[in-house]
Amino acid sequence: MEKPNRDVHGFKDLYGQNLGYVLEMYEKYREDPLSVHDEIRAYFQDWEGALFYNVKQEQKQAYSENWFQKIKSAIKLADKTRDYGHLAADIYPLNNHVPERSHIEPARYGLEESDLALIPAEIICQHGPESLQNGYEAFEYLKKVYTSKLAYEFHHVSNFEEKNWLQEKVENASFSTAFHSEKQINLLKRLIEVEEFERFLHRTYVGQKRFSIEGLDSLVPLLDEIIEKTVKAGTHTINIGMAHRGRLNVLAHVLGKPYERIFAEFQHAPNKKLVPSEGSTGINFGWTGDVKYHLGLDRQIKKESTRYIRLNLANNPSHLEFVGAVVEGFTRAAQDRRNEKGYPKENPNSAISIIIHGDAAFPGQGIVAETLNLGNLIGFRTNGTIHIIANNTIGFTTESHDSRSTRYASDLAKGFEIPIVHVNADDPESCLRAAKLAFEYRRKFQKDFLIDIIGYRRYGHNEMDEPMITNPLMYRVIQQHPSVNDIYGGKLLQQGTITENIKKSFEEAVQKKLQKSYENVTAVKPKAEILDPPQTIEKGFGKINTAISMEKLLTFIRELHTWPASFTINQKLGKILQKRRDIFEKEGKIDWSLAETLAFASILTDGIPIRLTGQDSERGTFAQRNLVIHDEKTGHSYSPLHVLSTARSSFAIHNSPLSEGSVLGFEYGYNVFAPETLVLWEAQYGDFANSAQVIFDQFIAAGRAKWGQKSGLVILLPHGYEGQGPEHSSGRIERFLLLAAENNWTIANLTSAAQYFHILRRQASLLNEDVVRPLIIMTPKSLLRNLFVACTSLDLSKGEFQPVIEQPGLGNDAANVERIVFCTGKIAVDLAHQLQFEKDLEWLHIVRIEEIYPFPENEIREIIRRFPNLKELIWVQEEPNNMGAWYFVEPFLRAIGALNNTPVSYIGRRRRSSPAEGDPNVHKKDQARIISQALTKGGETRGRN
Repeated sequence: MEKPNRDVHGFKDLYGQNLGYVLEMYEKYREDPLSVHDEIRAYFQDWEGALFYNVKQEQKQAYSENWFQKIKSAIKLADKTRDYGHLAADIYPLNNHVPERSHIEPARYGLEESDLALIPAEIICQHGPESLQNGYEAFEYLKKVYTSKLAYEFHHVSNFEEKNWLQEKVENASFSTAFHSEKQINLLKRLIEVEEFERFLHRTYVGQKRFSIEGLDSLVPLLDEIIEKTVKAGTHTINIGMAHRGRLNVLAHVLGKPYERIFAEFQHAPNKKLVPSEGSTGINFGWTGDVKYHLGLDRQIKKESTRYIRLNLANNPSHLEFVGAVVEGFTRAAQDRRNEKGYPKENPNSAISIIIHGDAAFPGQGIVAETLNLGNLIGFRTNGTIHIIANNTIGFTTESHDSRSTRYASDLAKGFEIPIVHVNADDPESCLRAAKLAFEYRRKFQKDFLIDIIGYRRYGHNEMDEPMITNPLMYRVIQQHPSVNDIYGGKLLQQGTITENIKKSFEEAVQKKLQKSYENVTAVKPKAEILDPPQTIEKGFGKINTAISMEKLLTFIRELHTWPASFTINQKLGKILQKRRDIFEKEGKIDWSLAETLAFASILTDGIPIRLTGQDSERGTFAQRNLVIHDEKTGHSYSPLHVLSTARSSFAIHNSPLSEGSVLGFEYGYNVFAPETLVLWEAQYGDFANSAQVIFDQFIAAGRAKWGQKSGLVILLPHGYEGQGPEHSSGRIERFLLLAAENNWTIANLTSAAQYFHILRRQASLLNEDVVRPLIIMTPKSLLRNLFVACTSLDLSKGEFQPVIEQPGLGNDAANVERIVFCTGKIAVDLAHQLQFEKDLEWLHIVRIEEIYPFPENEIREIIRRFPNLKELIWVQEEPNNMGAWYFVEPFLRAIGALNNTPVSYIGRRRRSSPAEGDPNVHKKDQARIISQALTKGGETRGRN
């Protein structure tokens, strides 16, 4: 009898979404064959012939009573083997986990070997080799697939197509085909390079930190495999993010950083130079530099005569996982085409992210979950990231049972339905198969994939630690454990692929190369040198023409307030937008939001792409922006900036998830990788930016000094005291001012829509200049619609940005001025409003400092020189004494006041631990006191302590 064809007899239905229906109909058929449709009856008659294929004719009657139950049990056994095989898999190199086999024991499901032997192989495994004769052989094959040194977790993936694809892929016999000898030899060579490099560093630079890869050596060939396949598929940009563990080895062998440069970083501090050899340059990228295991590398590799690949390992501080969000921003920037109007066009195959995580950090740092959440969002997706957990089963001195509540370090990824494979780092061939599966899944489905490569750590957290003190049991095993080079080399020796002499020659060649590189470096004498920022950075930039013609303004106004006739705009919003246009055309008045929109339109007209994101940025947190409007009937969205006739580049605007850390990191990365783009990130309220403090501290503020990493990112932080309580008042300007040095960024607190317009245009004009730097703006809330903040069209067509603004109507009689009040932001507008009700103020002048850093010292000196009879300089702010700008501006004002012995005082709130009052009535009372003191001659001039 010919064996039935597995496709003809419906075995695939057993794995489909209609499995329950098929089994229900079969039971009905068995009870009464005539009770089912003729076609179904014929189907089951044919199906039974396949089910009983291995059962002898005389046994069929005996089996007919319970055979169907055996079939169902066999199917369940197969499914549980797929779901729980990883619990029994050989994925721990140190053999320090007891395999859990209970889920995959046939007896648990009422099956014996003899039962399985009578079941067709296809019931258990459809995708295995054709040589499988029965269910027992199929089960043994399935068990081998799912409990080897490469284990799988797909059961949490709900997409039917994806799960079926994964199952078919890993169960197909071709997936585990043995590697040919040439690939095996090349793999061994790579492992020898990895190990010999670490050994050379260990004995040459005794006691120096390097965070060696040893125990996870297979990570390097795994990366090689992903990159090779990705490049062959046409990808031209590969961005990698990783922490310290194994970083130097990845730099040397994956990115091709010369050994000489790495050795130089061991011998010379990163802020020293190599001298005096021809063409020698500083080791560091910025002027302060960074430790060697934080530095990245961005290089072009020529693959063909006309094709270059950009391979980039991102610079990363000790804050481990935060770089993941930055790398995702890199990749989205590489995938976006921004040279046409509208949203940027995505090219998913052009770039890929590979993010290497630590096993303690992946579940331990919340930024990981925030970043994973970006994976399928329209504004942030990168069409599939390959995640790798470099799992050495320990974090510093903390073992896994103390660092997470889950079985695996990777379990967080299950919530995002990311397929997971666990692979034994001591089996490099399994690591390459994991890489192949990750690449193919990402390419087909454009979704994330995770490889948990499980190894160990040969030494302590760094090479200065003694791990036997804190982890004696683990390290007693590690000390006796052979390296993967020894294990894999032994395998190739045993199978006759290489000889001892060949292996030794490979090792000697690497050792010789390392020694030669070392000698090249030691021949150069180090010279200690404290480096200052380049002159272009210290000098900054002068005035920049940011005005635009009235003709362009009129064109923008008309086009930006027009939408298709078929578009049904919200009636209330339509009236607001129409009123905005009418006011401009009649009176030339422009509020904050309109000034912003006009700035964007002019920047797009200049051919500069724009990207703006934030939790409510399309509408604006305060319903002020409305750059994306929605059809009331269809829900479709429309943005006039996408169809602006003069636009020459893309405009991307996206509402972001409720996550500051990952989104800000993403936008920083986007801006660094696409420096020609004006990238803006807006906090819902400025206070919430402190959720992204690591990105501010380690990347935006210091990235250029440490790594030479330029950024022109714009940060919009709604700020101002309106009695809304502690978390809706302060953008914490004091924190940014505390980090301000070396012209690392611009910090502004503006009081005019025109100022906002001009500073945005100034920033856009500097994007491709060496002097570019991030821009922090304390944006308004209540002032968005305040008439004192509105400007005229002339302010845009003839004006420019002014670091300092003097209050109109004051200080005209210089000889009478005795007090100058300095202030910034909303309090200046509050003072201007109160001036309407005050008389006899010839003794007073008010100066608004619009750009707090760099501090406009020269401009203020020039102002003060005009007033010969000054008696006091006052700083007024609404923030508490220990917050706001006071501590930053005080030394500048005292130095200026000392020129003519003018004392400096403070008016504002007392020192507080909380940024603002919770009671709006208390707020109003204290705010009134501050304004009264500022405008009262001879009144109290110092806030309470």
